[in-house]
Amino acid sequence: MMNLNFSGTTNVFKLLAKPSLCLPHATVSTFNEIPSPLEKAFEGRGKKVDIRAVVLDKDDCFAYPDTNEVYAAYTERFRQLQKEYPGRRLLIVSNTAGATTYDRDGRMAKELESVTGVSVLPHRVKKPGCGDEIMAHFKAHPDAGVTHPSQIAIVGDRLLTDMMLANMMGSWGLWIKDGVKPLNEKSAFSKLEQRLGPFLLARGYQAPDPQSPFE
Repeated sequence: MMNLNFSGTTNVFKLLAKPSLCLPHATVSTFNEIPSPLEKAFEGRGKKVDIRAVVLDKDDCFAYPDTNEVYAAYTERFRQLQKEYPGRRLLIVSNTAGATTYDRDGRMAKELESVTGVSVLPHRVKKPGCGDEIMAHFKAHPDAGVTHPSQIAIVGDRLLTDMMLANMMGSWGLWIKDGVKPLNEKSAFSKLEQRLGPFLLARGYQAPDPQSPFE
């Protein structure tokens, strides 16, 4: 089944007015390089960062694309992240597993939850347009301690979905630049993003800093 993303197609036009929307606040090469504590990734931006929950992409982030398990080399860091953000504080938001226009019976989401032990968000709108559904999830689970989007870090491999989601929400974005899949095997869109990010940064664009609830 084709995995169309109307949210991505529609929201990409926002980049014409504001190209910085697709830029990350911090970048690492692979999932294993996510710092501990995660706030370290955003040091040096002159703002106090209070990350209470983490939203993880799946494909080419912690899993090989089209698989429903943690990539073996990342297992230790994944389990460590679960300890750092226990329970509802860690959430998987994927445009495959849990995306109700693609994973219609929820089977992929249930399988991924069973394998990882992490909740998978069922969402009607695909990234980057599902920010309201993410915030509704945390509002429904106050034990996560999230009261504002600036308390969330979005971790993923795609600029036009994951990082754009972070900036549209007012959250922090951590780009997994290289991911699992070798560059020569990545999609044309992923290859384009590998050039787009450095191109915009070299021209002085920066991701907008999230505003805390006290600003």
